[in-house]
Amino acid sequence: MSIRNDQPRVNRLDPHRLIPARRPIPPAPPAGSRGTRTVHLFRDGARIPGDESATLAEAVAYADGESNHLAVIGYDLPTPEQIAELAEQFDLHPILVEDLENAGQRPKVERYGDVLFVVVRSALYRDWTEEVEFAEFHLIVRGNTVAVICQDREKEQRWDLEQFGGDPELLAQGSEAVVYTVLDTIVDGYASALDGLDVDKEQIERQVFTGERSVTERIYRLSREVIDLQHAASPMGLVLVRLRAGFGKYRVAEELQTHLQDVGDHLSRATTRTTDLRDALNQILSVNSTLVTQRQNEDMKKISGWAAILFAPTLIGAIYGMNFDDMPELHWQFGYPLAVGAMLLLGVGLWLVFRRKDWM
Repeated sequence: MSIRNDQPRVNRLDPHRLIPARRPIPPAPPAGSRGTRTVHLFRDGARIPGDESATLAEAVAYADGESNHLAVIGYDLPTPEQIAELAEQFDLHPILVEDLENAGQRPKVERYGDVLFVVVRSALYRDWTEEVEFAEFHLIVRGNTVAVICQDREKEQRWDLEQFGGDPELLAQGSEAVVYTVLDTIVDGYASALDGLDVDKEQIERQVFTGERSVTERIYRLSREVIDLQHAASPMGLVLVRLRAGFGKYRVAEELQTHLQDVGDHLSRATTRTTDLRDALNQILSVNSTLVTQRQNEDMKKISGWAAILFAPTLIGAIYGMNFDDMPELHWQFGYPLAVGAMLLLGVGLWLVFRRKDWM
């Protein structure tokens, strides 16, 4: 089982430019219709051929038949009728049914009697838009039956049930193994998204020191993506804690406990990287603000210098343009060339002074 995260990764570092031009968005892959349901049946962790045609009732009956049976039902943005059917077959609590009908929830773990309900959010990095897309998944476990529900089909990020497989030895441990496999895949998706964001961060670091005017907007945009990823990954820690708390009560196999511990280690690294990336972007923003202020000061020096240079000729011209009859040198033969010469001399003199002080 894996999230569709096989988009081709390209090298965005153009050797001729520090920041490559934005690429056009490629056409979206063909999407399945809403409410697509796929059924997979397993015996001792091995998939049974021809299981796709089984109905929900048949899948539940098969899973309840023997302890080594396992049924996994995937829903691709289910319809209200499918949710009602699932609620009837699983005997779901009304509050849980309400959660299924209303997406947009934070990652969490809840138990309603013998039903385990898990909400998680996956992350998929889009290279051509430099954005991270998130999708919400609901996992429902009842006995040896697991329902995997994707609530964000329109975002082209869904559970690829056609490639469902997993480790047969792990799946032989039962429905908890499916949940842990899901969590492992999602946490690995966080690491993949962070790889793409790290590349963007490196580009921004170069862009800051080249004086690109659009870098500030890019920093804020990337910071928003990192914050969203942090909001998706951080609550996953509580999800793992709640699952660990049920190890003893629900007699979770030691192999599954070890597997979940490995997922926790990967999540810890992902959350640490997310925090470090967010701090790095804050530092980059601070450096960029300092450089922008420095460039503005340099511009103000030049503006002030030219204002001073133009002030002296303007002052002389203003005095000799008052049209008074009794004014010294007003009717003098050399008055005009002397005034023009004084203007040029003062302007050039001030320019040399400012040039020596690196204002020009």
